[in-house]
Amino acid sequence: MTTPEFVLALREKIGTAPLPLVGVTAIVFRDEKVLLGKRADNGEWQAVSGIVEPGEEPADTAVRECLEEAGVVVRATRLAAVQQIPRIVYENGDEVDYLDLVFRCDWVSGDPHPADGELTEVGWYGLGELVEVDQTHVRKIALAIAEDDPATFAGGR
Repeated sequence: MTTPEFVLALREKIGTAPLPLVGVTAIVFRDEKVLLGKRADNGEWQAVSGIVEPGEEPADTAVRECLEEAGVVVRATRLAAVQQIPRIVYENGDEVDYLDLVFRCDWVSGDPHPADGELTEVGWYGLGELVEVDQTHVRKIALAIAEDDPATFAGGR
């Protein structure tokens, strides 16, 4: 996956120390199907995701990432979930703590295709076709299905 320039600049200062970042997951629906892609780096099937750039609205990140990675224009319609992802340690030793904002998005236009090399396959899949999708991503899809439910989150006591 391509690392944003601002993350590379931060890494020059902090090395591999834990870095808190905000990420988004775009759960895109078209009719009764969801947009999924196979990641180029690890071969896992999941929804489009990416890192929020400095000063960028998270919903705009979801829209941008869908166009960049899958070649589709979408509209973010609802925040479905807010969650802290357990710390990730990459092969190079970089540690990241992602706050993941999951957005329900509606397809506007475009035929999905691997647009920037981050995905090797991308397309529309029925909810019964999610056997190769990790359960954490299936949960994100489930939370985004409802059009009017409030966002789900943990904590707050």
